[in-house]
Amino acid sequence: MPRGRAAKFELQRQTILQRAAELFAAQGYSGTSMAELAAGLGISKALLYHYCADKYELLREIAEGHIDRLCAVTTGRPSLEILIRAVVSEYADARFHHQVLVQDIKYLNVADRDRILAKERQVVAAFAQAIATSPDASGTAALEKPLAMLLFGMINWLFTWFRADGALSYADIAVLVTRFVRGGLDAVSTLPREG
Repeated sequence: MPRGRAAKFELQRQTILQRAAELFAAQGYSGTSMAELAAGLGISKALLYHYCADKYELLREIAEGHIDRLCAVTTGRPSLEILIRAVVSEYADARFHHQVLVQDIKYLNVADRDRILAKERQVVAAFAQAIATSPDASGTAALEKPLAMLLFGMINWLFTWFRADGALSYADIAVLVTRFVRGGLDAVSTLPREG
């Protein structure tokens, strides 16, 4: 019977994925080499290849791991407030992973990209459902998906401006987003008309 991989192996692999996410976020996937990643980790390229097959595998695991965590925190969530808090909290520890998902998914092959995009749609659907069932959202029928996408427009770009050492915490941001959305839902209960 083959032995399972040691916990140390998995810990080192997570360290590699974290450093790869940081480098891909800073330099882009195409601008980062395995040699740079190995140097940034203080290990040889040969040892790096012991933990992963190639750079593509790292990209796929960073992007899919991030979206899998988002799917996990949005599954079975009963309220918009809980969903917002869960996703903002997840982003607190995944700044680089999220940036890689946003900017480098284009480098994935069609099958991998489609699978990840389907999972993204599941997360959006969870938010649309929470909006639809929110007591503040009466009259928003048929607007749940656009409203969910607008909400993600706020949350998804936190990594570009938010600083954890600033005056607001991620928990504060989650409260602000929730209040902003709840206050605005009543105002968008009907589709605006030009003119």
